[in-house]
Amino acid sequence: MKVNPKNIHISEYNYPLPDERIAKFPLANRDESKLLVYRHGEISEDSFSSLPNYLDKGSLMIFNNTKVIQARLHFRKETGALIEVFCLEPIQPNDYVLNFQQTEHAAWLCMIGNLKKWKEGTLKREMEVKGKALTLTATRGESVGTSHWVDFRWDNPEVTFADILEVFGELPIPPYLNRDTEESDLSTYQTVYSKIKGSVAAPTAGLHFTPAVFEALLQKGVDVEELTLHVGAGTFKPVKSEEIADHDMHTEYISVSRNTIAKLIDYDAKAIAVGTTSVRTLESLYHIGVTLANNPNASEAELHVKQWQPYEQKEHIRPVVALQKVLGYLDRNGLDTLHSSTQIIIAPGYDYKIVKAMVTNFHQPQSTLLLLVSAFVKGDWLRIYDYALEHDFRFLSYGDSSLLIP
Repeated sequence: MKVNPKNIHISEYNYPLPDERIAKFPLANRDESKLLVYRHGEISEDSFSSLPNYLDKGSLMIFNNTKVIQARLHFRKETGALIEVFCLEPIQPNDYVLNFQQTEHAAWLCMIGNLKKWKEGTLKREMEVKGKALTLTATRGESVGTSHWVDFRWDNPEVTFADILEVFGELPIPPYLNRDTEESDLSTYQTVYSKIKGSVAAPTAGLHFTPAVFEALLQKGVDVEELTLHVGAGTFKPVKSEEIADHDMHTEYISVSRNTIAKLIDYDAKAIAVGTTSVRTLESLYHIGVTLANNPNASEAELHVKQWQPYEQKEHIRPVVALQKVLGYLDRNGLDTLHSSTQIIIAPGYDYKIVKAMVTNFHQPQSTLLLLVSAFVKGDWLRIYDYALEHDFRFLSYGDSSLLIP
Protein backbone atom coordinates (compact mmCIF):
# COMPACT_ATOMS: atom_id res chain seq x y z
CA MET A 1 0.00 0.00 0.00
CA LYS A 2 1.31 3.44 -0.96
CA VAL A 3 2.07 5.81 1.89
CA ASN A 4 0.36 9.19 1.60
CA PRO A 5 3.31 11.60 1.12
CA LYS A 6 1.67 14.02 3.57
CA ASN A 7 2.15 11.47 6.36
CA ILE A 8 5.89 11.05 5.80
CA HIS A 9 7.89 11.75 8.98
CA ILE A 10 10.92 13.88 8.14
CA SER A 11 12.83 12.22 11.01
CA GLU A 12 13.09 9.13 8.77
CA TYR A 13 15.29 11.16 6.42
CA ASN A 14 18.06 11.94 8.85
CA TYR A 15 21.71 10.87 8.72
CA PRO A 16 24.87 11.95 10.58
CA LEU A 17 26.70 14.75 8.73
CA PRO A 18 29.85 15.89 10.60
CA ASP A 19 30.87 19.49 9.87
CA GLU A 20 34.21 18.33 8.43
CA ARG A 21 32.34 16.50 5.64
CA ILE A 22 30.77 19.75 4.41
CA ALA A 23 32.95 21.19 1.64
CA LYS A 24 33.72 24.80 2.59
CA PHE A 25 35.45 25.55 -0.73
CA PRO A 26 35.34 23.91 -4.17
CA LEU A 27 38.22 22.01 -5.74
CA ALA A 28 40.61 24.01 -7.94
CA ASN A 29 39.43 22.05 -10.99
CA ARG A 30 35.66 21.63 -11.02
CA ASP A 31 35.54 18.39 -12.97
CA GLU A 32 38.06 16.60 -10.72
CA SER A 33 35.38 16.22 -8.06
CA LYS A 34 34.19 12.70 -7.24
CA LEU A 35 31.14 11.20 -8.92
CA LEU A 36 29.07 8.52 -7.24
CA VAL A 37 27.32 6.42 -9.87
CA TYR A 38 24.08 4.68 -8.88
CA ARG A 39 22.84 2.46 -11.74
CA HIS A 40 19.90 0.12 -11.21
CA GLY A 41 20.89 -0.41 -7.58
CA GLU A 42 24.65 -0.82 -8.20
CA ILE A 43 26.95 1.81 -6.65
CA SER A 44 30.43 2.75 -7.90
CA GLU A 45 32.58 5.87 -8.01
CA ASP A 46 34.60 7.79 -10.56
CA SER A 47 35.80 11.29 -11.39
CA PHE A 48 33.19 13.80 -12.58
CA SER A 49 35.14 14.25 -15.82
CA SER A 50 34.08 10.68 -16.69
CA LEU A 51 30.35 11.52 -16.50
CA PRO A 52 29.75 11.29 -20.31
CA ASN A 53 30.95 7.65 -20.24
CA TYR A 54 27.86 6.70 -18.23
CA LEU A 55 25.32 8.38 -20.50
CA ASP A 56 23.67 6.91 -23.59
CA LYS A 57 24.29 8.34 -27.03
CA GLY A 58 21.14 10.06 -28.21
CA SER A 59 19.99 11.16 -24.75
CA LEU A 60 18.95 14.69 -23.77
CA MET A 61 20.49 16.53 -20.82
CA ILE A 62 18.79 19.61 -19.34
CA PHE A 63 20.59 22.37 -17.42
CA ASN A 64 19.33 25.30 -15.32
CA ASN A 65 21.01 28.44 -16.68
CA THR A 66 20.07 30.72 -13.77
CA LYS A 67 22.75 33.10 -12.49
CA VAL A 68 23.30 33.93 -8.81
CA ILE A 69 22.90 37.63 -8.08
CA GLN A 70 24.87 39.61 -5.52
CA ALA A 71 21.73 39.84 -3.42
CA ARG A 72 23.04 40.90 0.02
CA LEU A 73 23.13 44.66 0.59
CA HIS A 74 24.68 46.20 3.71
CA PHE A 75 23.71 49.54 5.24
CA ARG A 76 25.14 51.18 8.34
CA LYS A 77 22.79 53.30 10.45
CA GLU A 78 23.92 56.55 12.01
CA THR A 79 23.96 54.68 15.34
CA GLY A 80 26.60 52.35 13.86
CA ALA A 81 24.29 49.32 13.61
CA LEU A 82 24.90 47.18 10.52
CA ILE A 83 21.72 46.13 8.70
CA GLU A 84 21.77 43.43 6.02
CA VAL A 85 19.04 43.51 3.37
CA PHE A 86 18.89 40.24 1.43
CA CYS A 87 16.90 40.54 -1.83
CA LEU A 88 14.79 37.39 -2.31
CA GLU A 89 12.40 38.15 -5.16
CA PRO A 90 11.26 41.21 -7.10
CA ILE A 91 7.89 42.78 -6.30
CA GLN A 92 7.70 45.99 -8.29
CA PRO A 93 8.05 45.26 -11.10
CA ASN A 94 7.75 41.53 -10.33
CA ASP A 95 9.60 40.43 -13.46
CA TYR A 96 13.33 39.85 -12.80
CA VAL A 97 14.55 41.33 -16.09
CA LEU A 98 12.38 44.45 -15.82
CA ASN A 99 13.33 44.94 -12.18
CA PHE A 100 17.05 44.77 -12.91
CA GLN A 101 16.53 47.42 -15.63
CA GLN A 102 14.87 49.93 -13.27
CA THR A 103 16.69 53.25 -13.08
CA GLU A 104 15.26 55.06 -10.01
CA HIS A 105 13.10 52.70 -7.96
CA ALA A 106 12.77 48.95 -7.39
CA ALA A 107 10.88 47.01 -4.71
CA TRP A 108 11.89 43.56 -3.46
CA LEU A 109 10.78 41.03 -0.91
CA CYS A 110 13.76 40.83 1.44
CA MET A 111 15.06 39.08 4.52
CA ILE A 112 16.53 41.55 6.98
CA GLY A 113 19.48 40.86 9.23
CA ASN A 114 19.60 42.76 12.55
CA LEU A 115 15.92 43.66 12.08
CA LYS A 116 15.50 44.73 15.70
CA LYS A 117 17.86 47.67 15.03
CA TRP A 118 15.75 48.88 12.06
CA LYS A 119 12.43 49.74 13.63
CA GLU A 120 11.72 52.72 11.36
CA GLY A 121 13.28 55.33 9.12
CA THR A 122 15.18 55.11 5.86
CA LEU A 123 18.58 53.51 5.43
CA LYS A 124 21.06 55.38 3.23
CA ARG A 125 24.32 54.61 1.55
CA GLU A 126 26.50 56.87 -0.59
CA MET A 127 28.17 55.01 -3.42
CA GLU A 128 29.86 55.33 -6.77
CA VAL A 129 28.60 53.16 -9.61
CA LYS A 130 30.13 53.25 -13.10
CA GLY A 131 31.93 56.45 -12.13
CA LYS A 132 28.67 58.13 -11.05
CA ALA A 133 28.01 59.24 -7.48
CA LEU A 134 24.60 58.40 -6.04
CA THR A 135 22.69 57.85 -2.82
CA LEU A 136 20.82 54.58 -2.40
CA THR A 137 17.99 54.48 0.13
CA ALA A 138 16.00 51.55 1.51
CA THR A 139 12.58 51.93 3.14
CA ARG A 140 10.82 49.08 4.90
CA GLY A 141 7.22 48.25 4.07
CA GLU A 142 4.80 45.53 5.15
CA SER A 143 6.01 42.16 6.35
CA VAL A 144 5.18 39.00 4.40
CA GLY A 145 5.78 36.01 6.67
CA THR A 146 9.40 36.30 7.78
CA SER A 147 10.26 38.63 4.88
CA HIS A 148 9.64 42.33 4.28
CA TRP A 149 8.73 44.60 1.38
CA VAL A 150 11.66 46.99 0.81
CA ASP A 151 11.60 50.01 -1.52
CA PHE A 152 14.97 50.95 -2.99
CA ARG A 153 15.44 54.43 -4.50
CA TRP A 154 18.48 56.11 -5.98
CA ASP A 155 19.10 59.53 -7.46
CA ASN A 156 20.88 58.78 -10.71
CA PRO A 157 18.69 57.69 -13.67
CA GLU A 158 21.73 56.48 -15.62
CA VAL A 159 22.29 53.63 -13.16
CA THR A 160 20.15 50.45 -13.12
CA PHE A 161 19.34 48.29 -10.11
CA ALA A 162 21.45 45.55 -11.70
CA ASP A 163 24.41 47.98 -11.76
CA ILE A 164 23.91 48.69 -8.04
CA LEU A 165 23.84 45.00 -7.10
CA GLU A 166 26.89 44.34 -9.25
CA VAL A 167 28.95 46.95 -7.39
CA PHE A 168 27.33 47.15 -3.96
CA GLY A 169 25.89 43.65 -3.46
CA GLU A 170 27.55 40.61 -1.96
CA LEU A 171 27.14 37.08 -3.31
CA PRO A 172 25.04 35.01 -0.86
CA ILE A 173 26.83 31.74 -0.28
CA PRO A 174 24.90 29.06 1.67
CA PRO A 175 24.54 29.65 5.43
CA TYR A 176 25.85 26.17 6.30
CA LEU A 177 29.32 27.05 4.98
CA ASN A 178 29.71 29.16 8.15
CA ARG A 179 32.09 31.64 6.53
CA ASP A 180 32.08 35.02 4.81
CA THR A 181 31.83 35.34 1.05
CA GLU A 182 35.28 35.58 -0.55
CA GLU A 183 36.34 37.09 -3.87
CA SER A 184 36.82 33.59 -5.32
CA ASP A 185 33.13 32.75 -4.73
CA LEU A 186 32.14 35.30 -7.39
CA SER A 187 33.31 32.82 -10.02
CA THR A 188 33.30 29.45 -8.25
CA TYR A 189 29.68 29.81 -7.03
CA GLN A 190 28.40 30.23 -10.61
CA THR A 191 28.02 27.51 -13.20
CA VAL A 192 30.08 28.02 -16.35
CA TYR A 193 26.81 28.26 -18.32
CA SER A 194 24.95 30.70 -16.02
CA LYS A 195 23.15 33.42 -17.99
CA ILE A 196 19.84 34.59 -16.54
CA LYS A 197 20.19 36.65 -13.34
CA GLY A 198 17.78 35.90 -10.53
CA SER A 199 18.94 33.21 -8.07
CA VAL A 200 20.11 33.68 -4.50
CA ALA A 201 21.64 30.18 -4.50
CA ALA A 202 23.48 28.30 -7.24
CA PRO A 203 22.05 25.17 -8.89
CA THR A 204 25.02 23.36 -7.41
CA ALA A 205 25.03 20.12 -9.42
CA GLY A 206 26.03 22.30 -12.36
CA LEU A 207 29.15 23.62 -10.60
CA HIS A 208 31.08 20.49 -11.69
CA PHE A 209 30.70 21.08 -15.43
CA THR A 210 33.58 22.49 -17.48
CA PRO A 211 34.02 23.22 -21.20
CA ALA A 212 35.95 19.93 -21.42
CA VAL A 213 32.99 17.97 -20.01
CA PHE A 214 30.63 19.70 -22.44
CA GLU A 215 32.95 18.78 -25.31
CA ALA A 216 32.96 15.15 -24.13
CA LEU A 217 29.13 15.17 -23.97
CA LEU A 218 29.05 16.44 -27.55
CA GLN A 219 31.49 13.74 -28.67
CA LYS A 220 29.33 11.12 -26.93
CA GLY A 221 26.24 12.30 -28.83
CA VAL A 222 24.40 13.71 -25.81
CA ASP A 223 22.13 16.63 -26.70
CA VAL A 224 21.90 19.58 -24.27
CA GLU A 225 19.15 22.11 -23.59
CA GLU A 226 18.55 24.81 -20.99
CA LEU A 227 15.70 26.11 -18.88
CA THR A 228 15.54 28.61 -16.02
CA LEU A 229 14.43 28.20 -12.42
CA HIS A 230 15.44 31.01 -10.08
CA VAL A 231 16.53 29.48 -6.78
CA GLY A 232 15.14 31.28 -3.74
CA ALA A 233 16.35 31.27 -0.14
CA GLY A 234 13.51 28.84 0.56
CA THR A 235 15.68 26.09 -0.88
CA PHE A 236 17.54 26.16 2.49
CA LYS A 237 14.31 26.22 4.52
CA PRO A 238 14.48 23.27 6.93
CA VAL A 239 11.49 21.01 7.42
CA LYS A 240 10.51 21.85 11.00
CA SER A 241 7.21 19.97 11.11
CA GLU A 242 7.11 16.31 12.11
CA GLU A 243 5.03 15.36 9.07
CA ILE A 244 5.69 17.01 5.72
CA ALA A 245 1.96 17.79 5.38
CA ASP A 246 2.69 20.83 7.59
CA HIS A 247 5.68 22.06 5.57
CA ASP A 248 4.99 24.90 3.13
CA MET A 249 7.08 24.75 -0.03
CA HIS A 250 8.41 28.07 -1.33
CA THR A 251 7.33 29.34 -4.75
CA GLU A 252 9.95 29.21 -7.49
CA TYR A 253 9.78 31.00 -10.83
CA ILE A 254 10.46 29.07 -13.99
CA SER A 255 10.81 29.87 -17.66
CA VAL A 256 11.17 27.31 -20.42
CA SER A 257 11.59 28.21 -24.09
CA ARG A 258 9.42 26.83 -26.85
CA ASN A 259 12.57 25.26 -28.34
CA THR A 260 13.33 23.31 -25.16
CA ILE A 261 9.76 22.00 -24.94
CA ALA A 262 9.84 20.98 -28.63
CA LYS A 263 13.19 19.25 -28.07
CA LEU A 264 11.75 17.35 -25.09
CA ILE A 265 8.89 16.16 -27.30
CA ASP A 266 11.43 15.01 -29.92
CA TYR A 267 13.08 12.94 -27.17
CA ASP A 268 9.77 11.31 -26.19
CA ALA A 269 9.61 13.43 -22.99
CA LYS A 270 12.66 11.68 -21.51
CA ALA A 271 15.50 13.74 -20.03
CA ILE A 272 18.57 13.64 -17.80
CA ALA A 273 18.21 16.53 -15.33
CA VAL A 274 21.23 18.39 -13.97
CA GLY A 275 20.29 19.41 -10.45
CA THR A 276 17.12 19.27 -8.38
CA THR A 277 16.07 22.66 -9.79
CA SER A 278 15.95 21.19 -13.30
CA VAL A 279 14.09 18.18 -11.87
CA ARG A 280 11.41 20.36 -10.29
CA THR A 281 11.02 22.41 -13.46
CA LEU A 282 10.72 19.42 -15.80
CA GLU A 283 8.26 17.60 -13.58
CA SER A 284 6.24 20.81 -13.14
CA LEU A 285 5.98 21.06 -16.94
CA TYR A 286 4.08 17.78 -16.96
CA HIS A 287 1.56 19.02 -14.37
CA ILE A 288 1.14 22.32 -16.23
CA GLY A 289 0.32 20.20 -19.30
CA VAL A 290 -2.34 18.29 -17.33
CA THR A 291 -3.89 21.60 -16.22
CA LEU A 292 -4.02 22.72 -19.87
CA ALA A 293 -5.51 19.38 -20.97
CA ASN A 294 -8.42 20.08 -18.59
CA ASN A 295 -8.60 23.81 -19.28
CA PRO A 296 -6.97 24.95 -22.55
CA ASN A 297 -7.83 28.57 -21.71
CA ALA A 298 -6.14 28.54 -18.30
CA SER A 299 -4.57 31.86 -17.31
CA GLU A 300 -0.89 32.17 -16.38
CA ALA A 301 -1.89 32.24 -12.69
CA GLU A 302 -3.86 29.00 -13.09
CA LEU A 303 -0.76 27.26 -14.47
CA HIS A 304 1.01 27.62 -11.10
CA VAL A 305 1.82 24.12 -9.80
CA LYS A 306 0.56 23.80 -6.23
CA GLN A 307 2.50 21.84 -3.61
CA TRP A 308 0.26 18.74 -3.49
CA GLN A 309 -1.21 18.99 -6.99
CA PRO A 310 0.67 15.97 -8.41
CA TYR A 311 -0.80 13.71 -5.71
CA GLU A 312 -4.35 15.05 -6.08
CA GLN A 313 -4.62 15.00 -9.90
CA LYS A 314 -6.89 12.17 -10.98
CA GLU A 315 -6.13 12.50 -14.69
CA HIS A 316 -3.07 10.81 -16.13
CA ILE A 317 -1.93 11.65 -19.63
CA ARG A 318 1.23 10.62 -21.41
CA PRO A 319 4.16 12.98 -20.77
CA VAL A 320 4.52 13.74 -24.50
CA VAL A 321 0.83 14.72 -24.66
CA ALA A 322 1.28 16.99 -21.62
CA LEU A 323 4.22 18.75 -23.32
CA GLN A 324 2.20 19.10 -26.53
CA LYS A 325 -0.52 20.85 -24.50
CA VAL A 326 2.10 23.31 -23.20
CA LEU A 327 3.37 23.89 -26.74
CA GLY A 328 -0.21 24.49 -27.92
CA TYR A 329 -0.71 27.05 -25.14
CA LEU A 330 2.41 28.95 -26.23
CA ASP A 331 1.32 28.89 -29.89
CA ARG A 332 -2.22 30.10 -29.11
CA ASN A 333 -0.84 32.99 -27.10
CA GLY A 334 2.01 33.86 -29.47
CA LEU A 335 4.63 33.16 -26.81
CA ASP A 336 8.24 31.98 -27.26
CA THR A 337 8.68 31.14 -23.59
CA LEU A 338 6.54 29.64 -20.86
CA HIS A 339 6.70 31.77 -17.70
CA SER A 340 5.18 30.10 -14.67
CA SER A 341 5.81 29.16 -11.06
CA THR A 342 5.87 26.01 -8.97
CA GLN A 343 5.59 24.90 -5.36
CA ILE A 344 5.91 21.22 -6.23
CA ILE A 345 7.10 18.93 -3.46
CA ILE A 346 8.59 15.70 -4.75
CA ALA A 347 8.51 13.06 -2.04
CA PRO A 348 8.30 9.26 -1.82
CA GLY A 349 5.05 8.28 -3.52
CA TYR A 350 5.68 10.69 -6.39
CA ASP A 351 5.63 9.15 -9.88
CA TYR A 352 8.34 10.73 -12.05
CA LYS A 353 7.10 11.61 -15.54
CA ILE A 354 9.99 13.16 -17.51
CA VAL A 355 13.23 12.80 -15.55
CA LYS A 356 14.88 9.43 -16.24
CA ALA A 357 18.30 10.18 -14.71
CA MET A 358 19.70 13.01 -12.63
CA VAL A 359 22.99 14.57 -11.60
CA THR A 360 22.79 15.94 -8.07
CA ASN A 361 25.00 16.79 -5.09
CA PHE A 362 24.59 15.36 -1.57
CA HIS A 363 21.89 17.17 0.38
CA GLN A 364 21.26 18.17 3.97
CA PRO A 365 19.64 15.73 6.39
CA GLN A 366 15.86 16.12 6.79
CA SER A 367 15.55 18.32 3.68
CA THR A 368 12.95 18.32 0.92
CA LEU A 369 15.81 17.68 -1.53
CA LEU A 370 16.55 14.39 0.22
CA LEU A 371 12.86 13.49 -0.15
CA LEU A 372 13.15 14.21 -3.89
CA VAL A 373 16.16 11.89 -4.20
CA SER A 374 14.47 9.15 -2.17
CA ALA A 375 11.41 9.28 -4.44
CA PHE A 376 13.70 8.90 -7.46
CA VAL A 377 15.65 5.89 -6.18
CA LYS A 378 12.56 4.22 -4.68
CA GLY A 379 13.68 4.69 -1.07
CA ASP A 380 17.29 3.52 -1.57
CA TRP A 381 18.80 6.88 -0.57
CA LEU A 382 20.39 5.73 2.71
CA ARG A 383 22.58 3.13 0.99
CA ILE A 384 23.81 5.84 -1.39
CA TYR A 385 24.56 8.27 1.44
CA ASP A 386 26.23 5.60 3.58
CA TYR A 387 28.51 4.81 0.64
CA ALA A 388 29.34 8.50 0.18
CA LEU A 389 30.12 8.95 3.88
CA GLU A 390 32.30 5.82 3.98
CA HIS A 391 34.21 6.75 0.81
CA ASP A 392 35.19 10.33 1.68
CA PHE A 393 32.76 12.16 -0.58
CA ARG A 394 32.40 15.87 0.13
CA PHE A 395 28.87 17.10 0.91
CA LEU A 396 26.52 20.00 0.07
CA SER A 397 26.96 22.93 -2.33
CA TYR A 398 30.72 22.82 -2.95
CA GLY A 399 30.88 19.06 -2.49
CA ASP A 400 30.94 16.07 -4.83
CA SER A 401 28.06 14.78 -6.92
CA SER A 402 26.13 11.70 -7.95
CA LEU A 403 24.61 10.34 -11.14
CA LEU A 404 21.37 8.53 -10.32
CA ILE A 405 19.89 6.08 -12.83
CA PRO A 406 17.11 4.06 -11.14
